[in-house]
Amino acid sequence: MSDEHLSGEQAPNDGATQDAKPFAGKSLLIIIGGGIAAYKVLELIRRAKDRGFAVRAILTKAATEFVTPLSVASLSGEKAYTDLFSLTDEADIGHIALSRSSDLIVVAPATADLLAKAANGFGDDLASTALLATDTPILVAPAMNPRMWAHPATVRNVETLRGDGVHFVGPNSGAMAERGESGLGRMAEPMEILAAVESLLSPARLLLSPADDAARKLALLPLAGKRVLVTSGPTHEPIDPVRYIANRSSGKQGHAIAAAAAEAGAEVILVSGPVNLPDPPGVRVRRVSTAREMLAAVLENLPVDLAIFAAAVADWRAAEEADAKIKKGKGPVPQLSLVENPDILATVAKGSPRPRLVVGFAAETDTVLEHARAKLARKGCDWIVANDVGKGTGVMGGGSNTVHLISEEGIESWPTMDKSEVARRLVARAAERLREDTP
Repeated sequence: MSDEHLSGEQAPNDGATQDAKPFAGKSLLIIIGGGIAAYKVLELIRRAKDRGFAVRAILTKAATEFVTPLSVASLSGEKAYTDLFSLTDEADIGHIALSRSSDLIVVAPATADLLAKAANGFGDDLASTALLATDTPILVAPAMNPRMWAHPATVRNVETLRGDGVHFVGPNSGAMAERGESGLGRMAEPMEILAAVESLLSPARLLLSPADDAARKLALLPLAGKRVLVTSGPTHEPIDPVRYIANRSSGKQGHAIAAAAAEAGAEVILVSGPVNLPDPPGVRVRRVSTAREMLAAVLENLPVDLAIFAAAVADWRAAEEADAKIKKGKGPVPQLSLVENPDILATVAKGSPRPRLVVGFAAETDTVLEHARAKLARKGCDWIVANDVGKGTGVMGGGSNTVHLISEEGIESWPTMDKSEVARRLVARAAERLREDTP
């Protein structure tokens, strides 16, 4: 007996079967790079097939050290291609036709080597030649050591590819294959990649005529022509030359938002407090330490179309900063007098020139929605992104987030997602709002 009957549901009819495969008739070419994350691509192929995609794959020589052409072919139901100079493969389909016969090319894992070849126009193997010979949209899922991802050469290559219209998903933060290594460089998970694929090939995008350059650019780069300002990280409020008031913010969410906005085509200014993160590619970064410095940097970069205040700004600072380290002695414990810091979000939301859309963040430890609603009204912003950072949630500084998008229209509660996916969803919603408000 089928699972459907066991659950009391009817067996699907032809229409239901079609609905279960919403991308039937669409095809992907997956280029598999030589990294340990290549094993995850097998799951990506399986999931893509479940959604109706036809899948072909190219493996680099290095990729065959991690997964076999046989395993890829078994899951895709198609021959797996490896050799640029294979007479049988060229006679069968040819690398030019292979690179242009799909609706989307996905590069996963996109190693530093593959990114460098694509950015600089090299074509010395089947994978790089296919990328060079295509006019098909390309989505890459980078995967590499954090130092490789942050290397100036990789940063330049990523900026070049973004400028060429290549789409990115990830990388994420986490543990690396190398023992003891962690940071930004893990390949996005298969379902994240598939979500990005489906977004790029969604019906709204597919209805566009390729000849309609303006509409195509709007669909692929929904924030093209827009200026976006993002704040990120904590602020450090000095007590003396060696001590300061701060919080646990890592800056991961704010930096992910800046990266997502750049990927959507915006000119992005990131005003960041002290963080241990690489600068997002294609983003202009202004580094600050204190809340007052952050406010000054924000005001200097107005006007913008969209402002997203993800920084965890310290509410208070020491009334007086000691010139020398405060020494512990036998006398009374020094008393720390505090004063309020400027309210950056309210200053911009209630000021002029006001961005068309102002988004604040609310990290709360209790009665999250109630506090967030009150903050929305008090600050004068358009949206509040609220999340629970109470004891045991593991959110502050972590790699995932569970948020609620609060506006005057109501509350959208999102499932727990990687912070990069939260960022992409928030940026997509903001782009929709800006389009709706365009006269």
